[in-house]
Amino acid sequence: MTFFLLAVSLLYALFTFILWLTWLRIPQVQSVVVDGDAPVITVVIPVRNEAESIEDLLQDLSQQAYRHFEVVVADDSSTDNTLAIVQAYARRSSFDLHPLPLTNEQTASPKKRAITQSISLAKGSLIVTTDGDCRVGPHWLTAIAAFYSQTNARLISGPVTFTTEENLFDSLQTVEFASLIGTGACSMALDFPTMCNGANLCYVKEVFVEVGGFAGVDHLASGDDEFLMHKIAARYPNGVRFLKNANAIVRTKPHRSMRAFYNQRKRWASKWRAYESYLPSLLAVFVFLSNAAPIVAIVAWLTGFLNGNTTLVVIGLKAVPEFLFLRQILVFLQKKSSVNVIPLTQLIYPLYVVFFGLAAQGKGYVWKDRKLS
Repeated sequence: MTFFLLAVSLLYALFTFILWLTWLRIPQVQSVVVDGDAPVITVVIPVRNEAESIEDLLQDLSQQAYRHFEVVVADDSSTDNTLAIVQAYARRSSFDLHPLPLTNEQTASPKKRAITQSISLAKGSLIVTTDGDCRVGPHWLTAIAAFYSQTNARLISGPVTFTTEENLFDSLQTVEFASLIGTGACSMALDFPTMCNGANLCYVKEVFVEVGGFAGVDHLASGDDEFLMHKIAARYPNGVRFLKNANAIVRTKPHRSMRAFYNQRKRWASKWRAYESYLPSLLAVFVFLSNAAPIVAIVAWLTGFLNGNTTLVVIGLKAVPEFLFLRQILVFLQKKSSVNVIPLTQLIYPLYVVFFGLAAQGKGYVWKDRKLS
């Protein structure tokens, strides 16, 4: 057991150290677009019951410095007045805004349906997706368009973080989310893309059609972002890139209730079983084992099966490289105040990963007032 714990911990330390160095080597690009290279962008926003926040996002879009864009808001049968707010805003909007009411039909993946129908109406050559509860800065689309012009990437993943932290629970979510954003960014830089976030995602419309959109994964409620990224990466091995630009940061609200947090994380964790590529599945198992190792080591020490020095080594091999990596990501995301919460997150996160890794084996969760499988 000692050999296994040390081996897993050493591999994880090496893995995290490589991520840290990779992040440092990803260049921070400039938001400069040559007028002749300015692509038309269609911003797709699938929504359901976002009456409290959708107008804030639309106001952010009205203030974009980049003006070659249109917006499609696909309303998935909201039970509040989300659609009415969007329709009213469209009548006075300074940009092309197209409300798209969707029928309340039974579907395994409402979000994929919303995105697919929106893309069928899109006039832009680039599709940019975000969520109805997000906020974006005035140079968000400029940063995306500039990066596309500079790289000709087939899919661009952008940074996402939370708006403000009002309590410790919010700060813990910020640190955890930063680890996902950073790991996804580094995996793209290493040409082995594993994860991205649909709250800040861009891809070429023709490429979406070329890979068949969500065909083959449309029976899964989650994964409108990652499964599409994997399909595009398989067709274009060097075509998936991360946009490391502070102007491109999208901010969303942290979960205020444990129930909402649980359902989202279970939804995320449930995706790994459906990965066709071996790498994301292997990474998911590796992360699970790496986070289980400190728990096993502490239990083994308390029960006399492991000495204290070995236990400290197992914990240290995980904690030190993680701190270095997470600190860099949080500083980039303009969340330096959350750096102090990293040690507490490291105490809780192993239990969290093990719990959701096991919880994801069960089927079904509630999302947007719907029970999905």
